[in-house]
Amino acid sequence: MKYYRLSLKCFLLVWCSVWQVMAFAQRNQVNVFLGSSGDHGQLSPAATSPFSQLSILPLTVPGTHTGYEYLAKDVLGFTHNRFEGVGCQGSGGLLLLKPFLGTQDDGKPLRKVSDTAQPGQYAISFTNGIRMKATVLQNEGLSEYTFPEGAKGFRLDLGHTFNRAFVGEQHTLNGSRVSGWIQAKTTCHAGTYTIYYALDLGTTATWTEESNHILIAHLSPATRQVPVRIAFSAVDQASAEQRLQQGATQTYTSLFQKSTAAWNDLLGIVQVEGPKDRTSLFYSLLYRTMQSPFRISETDGRFRGTDGNIHEATSPRYHGWAIWDNYKTQLPLLALLYPRLYQDITHSIANLYRYGKYDFAGPTEPANSVRTEHAAVVLLDAVRKGYTLDVPAIRQALLADTARFDFSKPDKFLEASYDLWMMGKLFEGLHEQPLSEHFLRKSQAYRPLWEKEFKDLSKSDVDRMSARSMYQGTIRQYRWSVPFDVTGLVQLAGGRKAFTEQLDDFFDNHYFNRANEPDLQSPALYYASDKPWKYQQLVQQLAVDTVVQYYFNDNSRGIGAHIDRIYKNEPKALVRTMDDDAGAMSGWFVLTALGIQQPLVGEPIYYLNVPLFRKITIRLPSKNLEISVPNFSNQRRYIQRVTLNGKDLKRLWLTHEELTGGGKLVIEASDKPTTYGTENIWISGSER
Repeated sequence: MKYYRLSLKCFLLVWCSVWQVMAFAQRNQVNVFLGSSGDHGQLSPAATSPFSQLSILPLTVPGTHTGYEYLAKDVLGFTHNRFEGVGCQGSGGLLLLKPFLGTQDDGKPLRKVSDTAQPGQYAISFTNGIRMKATVLQNEGLSEYTFPEGAKGFRLDLGHTFNRAFVGEQHTLNGSRVSGWIQAKTTCHAGTYTIYYALDLGTTATWTEESNHILIAHLSPATRQVPVRIAFSAVDQASAEQRLQQGATQTYTSLFQKSTAAWNDLLGIVQVEGPKDRTSLFYSLLYRTMQSPFRISETDGRFRGTDGNIHEATSPRYHGWAIWDNYKTQLPLLALLYPRLYQDITHSIANLYRYGKYDFAGPTEPANSVRTEHAAVVLLDAVRKGYTLDVPAIRQALLADTARFDFSKPDKFLEASYDLWMMGKLFEGLHEQPLSEHFLRKSQAYRPLWEKEFKDLSKSDVDRMSARSMYQGTIRQYRWSVPFDVTGLVQLAGGRKAFTEQLDDFFDNHYFNRANEPDLQSPALYYASDKPWKYQQLVQQLAVDTVVQYYFNDNSRGIGAHIDRIYKNEPKALVRTMDDDAGAMSGWFVLTALGIQQPLVGEPIYYLNVPLFRKITIRLPSKNLEISVPNFSNQRRYIQRVTLNGKDLKRLWLTHEELTGGGKLVIEASDKPTTYGTENIWISGSER
């Protein structure tokens, strides 16, 4: 009887655990076509796996930065990597594989009939009877091509890339298999990365050289279905070949099921309860925060550093950074939701200082990448959130990196001052007080620069994009970029009253730019103003309501306004020219939906707003965090009261420790502005 009771108890525990994971699985809520048309996100519906370089998708004409345009009908073949959501005309596009009918490729595009996609899978059919479906798990992919009877084959272009980024390649042919490496320029052509690959047609076909970088394989006329297996490695060709061999007997269904489980495991960390259309938008954007960085280590721990050499680690390593873009949103989101993964990401960022850090990219990148400015800010943030990091081991590299801080332009000066503040706080944590005080003092040099360049808004160029050689922003937009010293910023603006008036002018007259990151966190400044309630209203408006947008990423201020919602669950998803920037913009929405934003990366503090859902449950390692709005309504956007585990907080912010401790966070809402918590608002710089 005791054995029966114990068995029943174990069964119930296992069943409940499995039920919870199944209940939280949200893969079916994702619309992978979001942002895949025009210049409205630069996203794609590629078959891929969480944080994987391998990404299988048609190359359409016309295309986008990902190579795919939702509305396009003409297809030139299938490429096998891309960097989602980035600018500079995109990057990736390696291994262009085109199926054809007849004895040779006629050079004409395939004509799409229809396509479907979901996390982990993409499928398409063509007017000539060819069909294809693809699935990916980590660095292993399987594409099943179905042909009509008759002569047929494949053409493989090993020299193809997006945006003329090809550098070189070397390959080996072995019957139906081709393996080798390809080098290409990173995003914006800043550096060079290498992908090692192995690809097999799985039939009696034989690859032959047609011309430079072009291979042809003819299939038997009786062949109807061809499984094209592909494997990637960031370490070496042998690892790619070994991965291909190990997966040689795996069926499409099996690989797809494993990919599905991988997506559900991450998406299912969060469960939201609210309007159906908003729920789908939420998970579609959460999905976009899991595309990069890419896992670059092998299962035995080997990985390549930015020095081009092979190193070893005891846990996974990642690469493929867009830190300047996403350090305010995507990375803090990953730190909250996926602590085990984020610990490995933290070690990987620290490795930049061990093996060679470039502001954009260098000559031996282990994966496609964009840029790494503010990487040390991310490390400071991780340390202060309790992540393990050997800062003394990279101390000298951190100090050496300060010599490259750029003070040459007004925007760069403010950003470099932020990095100086970061150094001060890092050395404070190392108990090196003289160095800490040195960097903190130097960070205050932004003040005379701010008064010279940003205080006077009557100058004729303050609303011109990229005035005074600044990067994709205006004087009005960059003047708020002092997140480490908002107290000082208020003083420079003339006090709280003047500061509030200037914020009102900025937002009420639509001077902000939601198409890019420079002023992404500026709404949080209202918590330092005379109208803190306006922050709560503004973030909801920007997330789910119609907004007026005048500024765009082609460095223009539109003559006519773009009036629409910023986030829509459709192919033309984001504001015109608004790139998702490796999960930066998606991450902002997800954090807002959860009811939090981090006003200062480097300080483990979150500002609160009314969440976009009635109830949110986050599966944390210790215990679940349940966030609820008992009187939820789209009209109730102001905070009436906040309790954590039954205690009235009497404030509008939480610490990272409080959030990750789990329990019940209850946010009562009001349809009118309130003064709740306004006497105890955390504001950066006030500790001085």
